[in-house]
Amino acid sequence: MRIGLLTEGGYPYVSGDARLWCDRLVRGLGQHEFDIYALSRSERQEDEGWIQLPPQVSRVRTAPLWTAEDDGVVHGRRARRRFAECFGELAAAVCAAPAVLDGSEAAGGPTAAEASCGVEADRFGSALYGLAELARDEGGLVGALRSEGAVRALERACRAPGALRAARTARVPDLLSVAAHIERALRPLSLDWYEDDGLGSVDLCHAAAGGEAALPGLLALHFAGVPLLVTEYGVQLRAHYLASSAAEESPAVRALLAAFHGALAAEVYRRATLITPGNTHARRWQERCGADRAKLRTVYPGMEAARFAEVGERADGSGCADPDTLVWVGRIEPAKDLISLLHSFAEVRKEAPKTRLRIVGAPADGPEGALYLAHCKALAAQLFPDEAEGVHAVGDNPVSFEEIGGPEVPSLAEAYASGAVVVLSSVVEGFPISLVEAMFCGRATVSTDVGAVVEVIGGTGLVVPPRNPRALAEACVALLRDPERRARLGAAARARALELFTVEQNITAFHGIYLEIVSRSPVRRLVVDGAGDPLPFGVPAEAHVPGRWTEARLMATGRPRWAAGAPVRATAPLPAGEGA
Repeated sequence: MRIGLLTEGGYPYVSGDARLWCDRLVRGLGQHEFDIYALSRSERQEDEGWIQLPPQVSRVRTAPLWTAEDDGVVHGRRARRRFAECFGELAAAVCAAPAVLDGSEAAGGPTAAEASCGVEADRFGSALYGLAELARDEGGLVGALRSEGAVRALERACRAPGALRAARTARVPDLLSVAAHIERALRPLSLDWYEDDGLGSVDLCHAAAGGEAALPGLLALHFAGVPLLVTEYGVQLRAHYLASSAAEESPAVRALLAAFHGALAAEVYRRATLITPGNTHARRWQERCGADRAKLRTVYPGMEAARFAEVGERADGSGCADPDTLVWVGRIEPAKDLISLLHSFAEVRKEAPKTRLRIVGAPADGPEGALYLAHCKALAAQLFPDEAEGVHAVGDNPVSFEEIGGPEVPSLAEAYASGAVVVLSSVVEGFPISLVEAMFCGRATVSTDVGAVVEVIGGTGLVVPPRNPRALAEACVALLRDPERRARLGAAARARALELFTVEQNITAFHGIYLEIVSRSPVRRLVVDGAGDPLPFGVPAEAHVPGRWTEARLMATGRPRWAAGAPVRATAPLPAGEGA
């Protein structure tokens, strides 16, 4: 079958989200043909190029979300009126305040909030597809979405009765900021990806994320009836909420953008044929945003277990690791809460003075990551001044900051193997990849109860509340003092990871889902010969082998030659009274 893989800021670019997962999926399903439709986030990402693609990728089409170039389309009076109506409806749906639950709803029936949300969802979807049809007919919407008319439509929606309270306070700079953001998010509407030689020709669209990545899939479904599969290992709406909370924006801008992304997520979930969250944590977010439970299939991310096999097979609770060492592995950023980890380690040292802490990882991109790393190093130096056994000995800090590739930590597997217990101290976490890697290595773990941690651990490690250094310290000390328990937990963790989180199980799951979706989808295209007669077996299995026999023509809209005219009877009717 032919799969249209939709990405945003990831595959096939060298850097980006979900790059490894998409590459493993495409390479693991070599029996299928893949067309890649990728939206890029920055000029730097495009300049870095693509990874080497396997032969089953037959086409790659890309489009930027970062460029500010106009498409040069100038709308006439009728098109401007049509745009004003559609965008006005979309803005009104975004600005409409949700109904409040009052507890007076009839049992078993829809609540007032659900009814209101359903109406606004239909309104948002109708406006969205109206804009898409306008873009297809006129050639693009970039200029229209940046126009003064778009800003005025937003202003009218914000001032309308029943609008969001925060939206009513929006000023002109706020409206300009929101309009620019919506124009960027809706750029896929202006692409030429949806014809019969593009996404209209694939058997299935698979969006590697929600939000903008799934928008081309919505349009392929609307224009050509192509079924849509949406996979979210990190919920895009949740990521937007986290990013907006740290951004310096006015309450009106935050409220309007949250409402827009919420409406887009709801439309994606409503129209998707199936949705595959990566864990129960993501599944709960999707259900809260309106996803139908019958459409949800949890598919855990696939990770390469082979790279950790040597360490995992030789792990026996302590193995060759230092029994007095705690290990933390990951990207150094505020969400990982290394500050609490360092304070917790100070408590551990009171109970086990020989314990060491190895922090292995690089800072997050940008100045914030480097600043946070410097802050952590300063705190470590303050909490643990260099210690020496005698007056003539050189002091040594029990906390070390290292990166993968150094002489003491040549590989990721060796980083996990260097300690007896692996610690995760995050306050925000989606799917904890470092935790699964530690499980592959057969290591006992102590983690904070955030995101999908409890679901991943499944009783094979200790879990404590986030931002509780004392609880984290007590759990670490308990495992440091009990090597037999560490061995049992490590073996159970490795067995669980091999059962649930391998690349093989991920690929097998998606192969079955692809077949299920296509088997339930109607045949949308009819292959005909040169005279217009149907060819029921016009695309046999060998058609995928290059050659002249692969040439087939899709029937144009309308009826084939043999179907023209009135129906013809097989026999003439008998005269009245005969045949009785």
